[in-house]
Order: sequence, then C-alpha cells, then structure tokens
Amino acid sequence: MKRLIETIRNIYKIEDLRKRLLYTLGIVMIYRFGSYIVLPGVDPTQLAALHKQTKEGLLGLLNMFSGGAFSNASIFALGIMPYISASIVVQLLGMAIPYFQKLQKEGESGRKKINQITRYLTVLILIFQSPGYIANLVSQLPNEAFYPFSPDSPPTQFFWISSVILLTAGSMFVMWLGEKITDKGIGNGISLIIMIGIMARLPFALAGEFVSRMEEKGGGGLVVFVVEIAVLVLVILITILLVQGTRKIPVQYAKRIVGNKQYGGVRQYIPLKVNAAGVMPIIFAQAIMFLPMTLVGFAKSQSLSGFMSAFMDFNGFWYNFTFALLIIAFTYFYTAITVNPNQMAEDMKKNGGFVPGVKPGRKTADFIDSILSKITLPGSIFLAFVAIMPAIIRHAGVNSQFAQFYGGTSLLILVGVVLDTLQQIESHLLMRHYDGLMKSGRIKGRTMGMTG
Repeated sequence: MKRLIETIRNIYKIEDLRKRLLYTLGIVMIYRFGSYIVLPGVDPTQLAALHKQTKEGLLGLLNMFSGGAFSNASIFALGIMPYISASIVVQLLGMAIPYFQKLQKEGESGRKKINQITRYLTVLILIFQSPGYIANLVSQLPNEAFYPFSPDSPPTQFFWISSVILLTAGSMFVMWLGEKITDKGIGNGISLIIMIGIMARLPFALAGEFVSRMEEKGGGGLVVFVVEIAVLVLVILITILLVQGTRKIPVQYAKRIVGNKQYGGVRQYIPLKVNAAGVMPIIFAQAIMFLPMTLVGFAKSQSLSGFMSAFMDFNGFWYNFTFALLIIAFTYFYTAITVNPNQMAEDMKKNGGFVPGVKPGRKTADFIDSILSKITLPGSIFLAFVAIMPAIIRHAGVNSQFAQFYGGTSLLILVGVVLDTLQQIESHLLMRHYDGLMKSGRIKGRTMGMTG
C-alpha cells in the first residue's frame, strides 16, 4: 500500500503524465455518457425486449464491446467495432494487394493514406450496419416504443434516415475519441475504448451472478460465488503470464538463434513469439462460426435446420470443437502471412548476423520457419482454450454474461490493454528516474493486441 501511494504521488508530480491521464479520463467519461443517450424517437422505458435479446450469443458479445450501448439503443450502439472490421479488411488487403503493400512501405505518408482509407471503409460498413440495427430494433420493440414518430404504426421513413445518420456519426465520433486518446492521452486509444466498454459490463455481470447464487435453494451459494471469483482471478493471472511470456521463444531455441553482434553487452535475439497472430484467429474463426446463424434463416428443410442448429449452440460440443479447430488453423495461417522467415534471414545476413551451425540464406530461413511452426502450436492451443473457456464455465452454472469474462476475445483484450496502459505509465516514471510500478523487472506490454 505504501508503494502504491508513493507511485501515485510520483505520477502526480510528472506534469505531462498527469495531464495525459486526466485527458484520457475526460474522454472516457464522454464516451460512457454517450452510451446512455438513446436514439431520438425511442422510448427508453420500452427496451426490455432488447435487453433480453442481448444477454447472450452474438448480440451479447456486441453489447459487451459497446459497453451496453447496443442494448440501450444509444447513439453509440454500434461502438468501435465497425472501425475494427475496417482495419482488419485493410490489413488483409495489405497482404494481398500490391498497392496497399506499397503504402505500408511509404512510412508516415503511407500510414496516413491507410488511415484515411480505413475511415472511408468504416463509413461504408456503418451505412450497411446501421439499417440492420434499426431493423432489429423495430422487430424487437412495440410500435409504442417509437413515439412520437409512430405512436400507432411502424416507425416512419424519417426515423429510419435520422437514426442511420446518428448511428453512423456516433461510431465515427467514438473512433475520433479513440484517436484523441492516442494523440493527447495515455495512448492505445481504440483498444482503450474497447476495454472500457468491456469493463463497464463487469459490475452488472458480477451483480447478476451474485444475486442468482444468493437465490439458490439449499444454501452454499455464497461459497460457490467465492470459488467462481477465485477461478476468475486464477484465469486472469495465467493469461497475464502467458501474454507477457510471448515475447521470447523457448530457451532451447533462443540460445541458438543469436547473431555475432552485441549491443550493450546483450546478444540480440530474433523476435519470434509463441503467439505471433494475436487475437486475430479468434476473430476470424468467430466470423465463420456465425455463418450457420445466417444460413439457418434461409433453410427450407428441417434436416438442414437441425444440422445447423448443432453449430448454433454456443455451449454445445460441436460448436466449441469446430471453433477450437478453426482457431488453431487460423493461427498458423495468420502467422504464415505476417511473419516472413525469408525476410528475417535476409535481414540477418545484411546485418552480419547468423545462426550457429546453419548456413545463411535459404537454410536459415528454413530453420526459422521450422522453429516458428513448433512454437506456434502451443500458442494456438492456448488461444483455442481461452476462446472456449466461457462455454466450459457456463456448463458449471455461471450465467452467460459473467462467463464471458473467463476467456475469449474479451479477456485477451482486457489483459492486453491493461498491460499496455501500465507499461505507458511506467515508461513515463522511469524516464523521470522514478521507480516503476513493479518492485522487480518491467511490465511487458501486450503481444496479442487487436488494435493500437
């Protein structure tokens, strides 16, 4: 406690850091305030059906990422996810289209062009997603919920157009808030916005689980709740250790992958990671697993619907088994297209580095590729386990909202962004010759972040 108080004092003494933290806090408060501003023409007292719909499944996940704005029919209902989707698309285009590859190599000017393209693509995605959200809203709520636009009939065209404009503008404003945090705040603005949305749902999920346990007959509910909290803390600690440990490859490999140059008396290692793909495999696999939900709506035969329904059960064996296999496959795929052993071998050769016992050039590239394949396996299995952990927890009787915090994309983002933020603060402290946040060692930032 004494060290914590001293660290807070040191943070307050650094004017630049203090201003950045206060600026970030102000932006976060604006974001949270906006998530409760309901779309004009929607009665906030009539949202019970929407709240029920967003308790689990895909919509529950979207509601978590938006910090509850989705279920509140807020102007921020679509949140930052359209921008994330656009960023993923642009990133994939950069791997396949020469024009985007050229932009990536142009430095700051290329980065600005890519950001501009990402913003335009975000607007395009929002133009398609906003009507979808309004259509779902209209189907879930009674006509009376849209007073004064349509007290006795479905919402008017004016309501549709105005809501689409507001939803699009709301998401773009959230994106702008994230960029402001990156520029003038503590950094990692987009990721921080997502993390705040996830954390905003934790108190509600925690309270819901506590109430459900207390209402159980036969007693013992409080003991079960304490055990659940202990398991959650354990899962978070394991995730932190694994996230921080992905910067180094196993020792038996690291000792061999060294160059003949030393900097400051420390040999430089090739920056291979146990999980070089980050959370992207989970996102890709999740997108594919949502396809059955779309196809079953168009299915005419009962047999097809029954087959698809097996892959629509988020707690079912086949859904989670297929989900895990897809994550492992996408981890290898994404690692293969993001890590280039040939380029790494060429850079080593140009800088005078080498792998002891391995010839430079092609042999070194093959050696690095072999190691990368071996260390990617445990990383992919870990990602798959984290992704299906919420389903395992749900089978133990935990409510679906609280179970989301035991794994999946939400836990990885939560842990990664917190580590990144702490690392930013620690860097400011160390630059001013203050003690860091930890007694020994330094905080390692996220190696599996989704956005920066």
